[in-house]
Amino acid sequence: MKKLLLAGKAILGAALIIIFLQSCKNETKQEDPKQEDPKEVAEDANETKFDSIDSKEDDSEFLVDQAEINLAEIEIGKLAQTKSTNAEVKKFGKMLVDEHTKSASEVSALAKAKNFTLPTSLTEEGQEEYNKLNEKSGVDFDKKFADMMIDGHEKAIKKLEKAAKDANDQEIRTWASNNIAGLTAHLEHAKMLKQNLDKK
Repeated sequence: MKKLLLAGKAILGAALIIIFLQSCKNETKQEDPKQEDPKEVAEDANETKFDSIDSKEDDSEFLVDQAEINLAEIEIGKLAQTKSTNAEVKKFGKMLVDEHTKSASEVSALAKAKNFTLPTSLTEEGQEEYNKLNEKSGVDFDKKFADMMIDGHEKAIKKLEKAAKDANDQEIRTWASNNIAGLTAHLEHAKMLKQNLDKK
């Protein structure tokens, strides 16, 4: 009988511990309901890996930025193809998806070779931009899209120019410098698109 009582107490004790652990788990989940930004996760991982090597940390930040840009441009390009009624905007959207998918696979291969971690889904900033554009429709959508393309490509070109000059890794410098012309062409295309849309 004593043995049975002891076994019962042990089972009860184990059950209580499990319940307690579960509630702790739930509490930590409730404290942090928001998922971490994919960009921050990638940057933290790189920081941990290359804490003592500043040169690698800078280069990894550049590639994280490039991955973030590619992810956002691909999603915005898809949105332009489905939401716009303007043939030129749709065409630009398709070009964005094609070009930035190619760029994304190059950045991914570079990062893999250097052991850098990259974001694999849209970052908080990228999602915010996407949502702002998605709220628009008709000509407003097209104009907002063109403005975003000009602004985004101007910033991206500056980052490429800086990396082409300052990146510590020769391969990253070369990749950055090889991609400036392509993004400059996108920028010119976006400016022409804006001019045509402003006439409407």
